[in-house]
Amino acid sequence: MLDEYDFSGGVRGKYARQYSEGSNIVVIDPDLTDLFPDSESVNKALRHLSEIIRQHNGR
Repeated sequence: MLDEYDFSGGVRGKYARQYSEGSNIVVIDPDLTDLFPDSESVNKALRHLSEIIRQHNGR
C-alpha cells in the first residue's frame, strides 16, 4: 500500500452482511461479453438453458 492511502475513516466489514445476503457475483470471460453484455442477457440465457435441462431430465 502506498503511504498516501488513508483508511483511518474506513469501517471494516461495512457491507459484509449485505453481500452475504444477496450478492452472487459471476465474472464472464472476455470472449463472451459480446454475447452477454449485461446481467439481463446472462439471466435470460441461463433461464432458457435451465428449462432445456429440466425437460431433458424429465423434471
